[in-house]
Amino acid sequence: EVTEEASVGTDGGRWSHTPDLGIFHAQTDVHGNVVVPEDRIRAALVYAADPERMRRELDLALGQAWDDELEPLRHAGAGAGESAPNVDPYTGLTVRHLKGRYKLQDFSILRTLGTGSFGRVHLVRSVHNQRFYAIKVLRKQHVVKMKQVEHVNNEHLVLSMIRHPFLVNLWGTFQDPTFLYLVMDFVPGGELFSLLRQSRRFPPKVAKFYISEVALAIDFLHMHNIIYRDLKPENILIGADGHLKLIDFGFAKVTAQTNGMCWTLCGTPDYLAPEVIRAKGYNASVDWWSVGVLLFEMLAGYPPFYTEDGNPIKLYEKIIAGHVNYPSFFEPGAKDLLQSLLTADLSKRFGNLHRGSRDIFAHMWFAEIDWECLYRKEIPAPYIPNINMDGDASKFERYPENDLSEYERPDAPDEYPHLFPDF
Repeated sequence: EVTEEASVGTDGGRWSHTPDLGIFHAQTDVHGNVVVPEDRIRAALVYAADPERMRRELDLALGQAWDDELEPLRHAGAGAGESAPNVDPYTGLTVRHLKGRYKLQDFSILRTLGTGSFGRVHLVRSVHNQRFYAIKVLRKQHVVKMKQVEHVNNEHLVLSMIRHPFLVNLWGTFQDPTFLYLVMDFVPGGELFSLLRQSRRFPPKVAKFYISEVALAIDFLHMHNIIYRDLKPENILIGADGHLKLIDFGFAKVTAQTNGMCWTLCGTPDYLAPEVIRAKGYNASVDWWSVGVLLFEMLAGYPPFYTEDGNPIKLYEKIIAGHVNYPSFFEPGAKDLLQSLLTADLSKRFGNLHRGSRDIFAHMWFAEIDWECLYRKEIPAPYIPNINMDGDASKFERYPENDLSEYERPDAPDEYPHLFPDF
């Protein structure tokens, strides 16, 4: 039953009733934040005519904080007819139920942020709370044609489990007969790649800050038996606060089922470890090799195995040969760390030894880093992007826009109805 009565706490805030939903909305500011003094108790008794739509709107309106608070309550009745948390046995992480959480009509599509082989990423705005998100749209036919079904489903699985300050958050997924949709954070500062090209190279302290946040993100994935496999500046975005977010988990994979081993040749050529190129099997230490390549590129302005003609065969030969020319301006500590990451000898590569990632975090070059403060984003970022307003996408390149009407064909035949069951 829909009621217009509400039990409101001592905040004295105004609440408005939405008849078709049967829910109440708190007064909000221009950013969609509830206007309630933090030192006041606040509560509302909410009755919903449409519980599913209410949950979707609250998810969008209150964001991740709401999701984190609600998660324990969703499972409080486990054992009494309600489902218990779905903890993945291979990662130890809770798999969030994101399937069908939203629909395209929940958003207004504003512009394209990027394009790829299987689709594109759009900047969108919620029609409910006016907040901005990024929606990754993948065309099913292209995914199948390029034999990427497993990778796409792996990406969905990994994103549905991970929560970390330096990893992009997935809010929900849905699909129609033609496309797959992933609703994620909009990270407005643009690619680290763009900033690096503008700067040519980073000063050591700047490179140290960025590689430290990347290392925390990679270590989190490894602790939960997830290999990333596609580290590069293009897959790192800068938030409005200057802190980083890793994106694009298309090559990420849970490796516990295969004893931590992988055999697929995938990734970006400049960042491939020698054992990946040799196709003899590899483990998560390939990510630490890529961390070394990224650090080198940030300090030097070019990757360690750069080839002027872009010939991939020459590039692979240089990677396998393993000879790195370190510029004279590299700090001794940075060079020492890089030599321990960019080694083909797995018995010497940091991140693959008995102490695991502790060899990296305890290295002398990171002596000044307080890792706990960094994790909590208490260390100021060296660069704060100039963001004029919410939804400012000026840090991203412009792309030709596609015909949005192709997203509005719910009656089209679905040629692959069983390939993406979790979307």
